[in-house]
Amino acid sequence: MAANQVGKTYSGAAEAAIHLTGKYPDWWVGRRWDRPVRAWAGSETWDVTRDGVQRLLVGEPKDEARWGTGLIPGDGLLAWKRRQGAPDALDSVVVKHVSGENSTLGFKSFDQGRTKWQGETLDFVWFDEEPPSDVYMEGLTRTNATGGMVYLTFTPLKGMSDVVFSFINECGKL
Repeated sequence: MAANQVGKTYSGAAEAAIHLTGKYPDWWVGRRWDRPVRAWAGSETWDVTRDGVQRLLVGEPKDEARWGTGLIPGDGLLAWKRRQGAPDALDSVVVKHVSGENSTLGFKSFDQGRTKWQGETLDFVWFDEEPPSDVYMEGLTRTNATGGMVYLTFTPLKGMSDVVFSFINECGKL
């Protein structure tokens, strides 16, 4: 949770790319997986997901020749599936993991509603921007079986929402 235009989305994308590839910097002290991961990342709408999350991870959405120039290295971006009904948006990517196997990342949108965030068992979920509380809870649920993680990169533009309250309350700041 931080101000606008300070690098939250870039930082979130960098972490996603590190987990997807398994290429952890020597200085990394955070969570590590020594195997491929299954993950979702999303934002408020398909356009915002495409223009933020997808652009940083894959490369310029409107120029397919630049796919592979994002934070996921080009030689690690093995395959992608296009999203129907959202120009230049991807539904998912397959990423080469250092283990020799492949990680997968699905792109999502909050405006799909909670039910589209159900059903998968995931290692991590990245919410870029503040999700509605029901979507956030579904993201948490997706990681229960794996002991995975959920992280958010957002500016609290909605004020003291349920999601913001849960973080502030957890920190004991109320």
